[in-house]
Amino acid sequence: MLFDWQFALSILPQLARAAVVTIEATLIGFVLAAVLGLVLALLRRSENRLISGATAGFVEFIRSTPLLIQIFFLYFVFPRFGIVIPAFAAGVLALGVHYACYCSEVYRAGLDGIPRGQWEASIALNLSPARTYRDIIIPQAIPPVVPALGNYLIGMFKETPLLSAIAVVELMQTAKIIGSETFRYLEPITMVGVFFLIMSLVSAAGVRRVEAWVKSRRG
Repeated sequence: MLFDWQFALSILPQLARAAVVTIEATLIGFVLAAVLGLVLALLRRSENRLISGATAGFVEFIRSTPLLIQIFFLYFVFPRFGIVIPAFAAGVLALGVHYACYCSEVYRAGLDGIPRGQWEASIALNLSPARTYRDIIIPQAIPPVVPALGNYLIGMFKETPLLSAIAVVELMQTAKIIGSETFRYLEPITMVGVFFLIMSLVSAAGVRRVEAWVKSRRG
């Protein structure tokens, strides 16, 4: 047979262990992206032009350069300046920062969608900017952007194979190792595709549940 099911079952445990690394990298990277993205969105709205301008420049620079280049830069270039980052940490950091810049634009759209009257009411109540954002603006701005953030989570799953470029032994790297050792690539590559399909579908279902929960809370 073209596809050897017995061989596929024999490598399944090895791929399953590698899938754990992929899931860890994605979830940690997404948490970093979600938190840092909100920080970047708030900094970009700063009344200080130096801060807002520098933040806008950073976001556009990261969004305009390939993720793979950023991974290489963190892992291979930073050590020349005395900053040595382990491969897994460098990959997760690159994923998190890259997607944080995209998430910041999503947050910014949510913040811009808040009616001006909410801001004026906060000023009338003499609320500080920090309290205005924390108690009034952010709780209203985040729920509408949950679906967009969920799309970036799914997208991040599909970007993790790039980490194999710096020898992070995730799913794709494991499949390549198995293929080079056995000279059979059909089974491991096919199974990696199935793993990613399952993880993406599970993530999409999770995002829909979160979206439904947020809508019920707002209602």
